[in-house]
Amino acid sequence: MTNLNVRVELTQNPKAKTPEDKLGFGTVFTDHLFLMDWDAEQGWHDARVVPYQNLQLDPSVGALHYGQAIFEGLKAYNNGGKVYLFRPEKNFERLNKSADRLSLPQLDEKFALEALKLFVSVDRSWVPTTPGTSLYLRPLMFNSEVGLGVHPAKKVTYLVMASPVGAYFTAGLKPMRLFVEDEYVRAAVGGVGFAKTAGNYAASLKGQLKAEEFGCQQCLWLDAKEHRYVEEGGAMNVFFKINGEYYTPALTGSILPGVTRDSMLQLLRDRGEKVHEARLDVNDLFAKAKTGELEEMFCTGTAAVVTPVGTLVRVVNHETGEKEEVAINGGETGEATKSLYEELVNLQLGLGEDRHGWLVEVCDAE
Repeated sequence: MTNLNVRVELTQNPKAKTPEDKLGFGTVFTDHLFLMDWDAEQGWHDARVVPYQNLQLDPSVGALHYGQAIFEGLKAYNNGGKVYLFRPEKNFERLNKSADRLSLPQLDEKFALEALKLFVSVDRSWVPTTPGTSLYLRPLMFNSEVGLGVHPAKKVTYLVMASPVGAYFTAGLKPMRLFVEDEYVRAAVGGVGFAKTAGNYAASLKGQLKAEEFGCQQCLWLDAKEHRYVEEGGAMNVFFKINGEYYTPALTGSILPGVTRDSMLQLLRDRGEKVHEARLDVNDLFAKAKTGELEEMFCTGTAAVVTPVGTLVRVVNHETGEKEEVAINGGETGEATKSLYEELVNLQLGLGEDRHGWLVEVCDAE
């Protein structure tokens, strides 16, 4: 499917919009959905924008039993009266890599982007205008074949839903506490850690609950083999400023290659900073935090863009529950973290120079 052939059915009952100062994350949804079907005989077909509605699924569909579901997350922004997407082609590129790993069909990336732009233009009145707000977009692909049995899907559903979201940091950039998880693992090399698949997030919840028990907002995942090398921070990629240089875990196949991560690497290199994609030992990081060599730490992701980390917490004796805490930059948000956050957000909002052509225009805002 290469030509844009999308049926559009507009809602007859538009929803009342939530005031922008009351928006949270992922709780309010727009008037429409984009839907498209795939089967082994026809390939992708029946692309359509329809009123937001419940899905009718047989209890035996494969996604419910075998976890064959992948998704993406990206945002649309109101930039001075026009609606833009930020690097959407990277999301569809990653979605196809996830699809390949889970034996789901590939999307025509050019068609998927044009269809997304059409969908966003239909619901453009939902793109909020308050600084810090955006329209969050969630493409989702899953096995919708009826019948039990573990095999590649013969029927697949693809959809895109949209949710206006509020500013992630309503009171400024506040550093979070990160709990080092050395018992459970998120993913292993050779598995599906690099794919944005539903099961990865289910597997992360146990670590999230442990983090909360220790007064932390997220956990820091370590490698599956030695439980020693840093991989991800919660559902985000992680960066460290050590002795004036920047480090992030290398992509080994067990780490999600974040679009915001990739953007941050480019912005740092644009600034002339020394950047390393490396294997990072958590013990060395604790030692460097104590000496002050670990100057700043932050996480990156679509939702929050940049999240500062002020404290690392870990268990040093699992029998007694004894823990160790280290502060980073005195527990405060570092100047570099603030600056990088502002640069990336301003770029997304069209307030900075788009040197790399990352902004994709969709339509005039309403």
